[in-house]
Amino acid sequence: MLVAILGTRSSGKTSVENYLVSKGFQRVRIIPDFEDLPHSDSSSSISTSDPYYNENDAVHTKHLSFLTLGPTPQPSLANFDQEEREEKPHCFSSPIALLEYVTRNWRRNFVTMDIYSREAINLFVKRPFFLLLSIDAPLLDRFYRSNMNNISSQTFSLEQFVREDDSLVFGVDLPETVSSLSSLGDLVNIHISNNFPSLSVLHSYLDNLNLLDPGHLRPQWDAYFMTLASLASKRSNCMKRRVGAVLVRENRILATGYNGTPRGVKNCNEGGCVKCNGASYPGAVEYECVCLHAEENALLEAGRERVGEGSVLYCNTCPCLKCTIKIIQTGVKTVVYNLSYKVDDASARLLAEAGVELRRFQPIQTIRP
Repeated sequence: MLVAILGTRSSGKTSVENYLVSKGFQRVRIIPDFEDLPHSDSSSSISTSDPYYNENDAVHTKHLSFLTLGPTPQPSLANFDQEEREEKPHCFSSPIALLEYVTRNWRRNFVTMDIYSREAINLFVKRPFFLLLSIDAPLLDRFYRSNMNNISSQTFSLEQFVREDDSLVFGVDLPETVSSLSSLGDLVNIHISNNFPSLSVLHSYLDNLNLLDPGHLRPQWDAYFMTLASLASKRSNCMKRRVGAVLVRENRILATGYNGTPRGVKNCNEGGCVKCNGASYPGAVEYECVCLHAEENALLEAGRERVGEGSVLYCNTCPCLKCTIKIIQTGVKTVVYNLSYKVDDASARLLAEAGVELRRFQPIQTIRP
């Protein structure tokens, strides 16, 4: 696995990297024009001038500082501090050189803070062992940390700090070779909000997060099908709530469904269901809902013949009683749901009586609640 860490200044990037090193990860560095170690490749045209200056790591003195408005000197191997020399970090002259090396050694674990352009990240996201982690922390906390941990005697005003932060986050006056943090959000696997009161609490959170869990890179079946159920729910036109369902057998999709009015009937959000739209008519007539539920649509699409033995129904919301009786009748053996619903207990009792397993999906935690 290769974990690449992005983040704002003084957000805790180095703390996370050091944590991973303590867990057996090898620290790797990208230093332009660094050619005196094996596996370096200076032929790459990708530039790696890094504005994400890291407050606790002396090797990052090579990075471009927007506060000083100029580049700091490039390091030689002698510039690494004692801890870095003892860990013998692997150094590469380009992202391509690093990619070639970690691909050959993909069973080992590596960590870096030197991949920060979309062009470079796109090289790595094609590989199944790459995980992009971003970290942020409250702005004022980071400002105090930055001045407290600055390795130089220079301190910065809050305005200077905020201007630099805007540059990194929103891409104001960034070099073309560097991507703003906000533009990389769609590539991030895990985001950490570091408002933890101490380093030990951060470490406990990382322990629970378990970055080596393969589910962070390749979703397990429950996560995979629940994601598809949530995606199906976005097709819903029901005015009450959006619900999606996926019916599977032996991890093969039989049918999908989402809630809304029947085929050929005006959509619920266009007034097709009086009940869902809450319309009031003279005489206080009670109207029945004419929307089909997501579970019903999936079961109707598959038909009892295709449901078969051992089928599993994934729903992003716990089934109501109306759907529960249909689930039982069609032979579904397991129901997995994500969001709670008002009749969970009644549905659960009925499913249990019929011998249908009901369980709630437990996603991998990737962001602090």
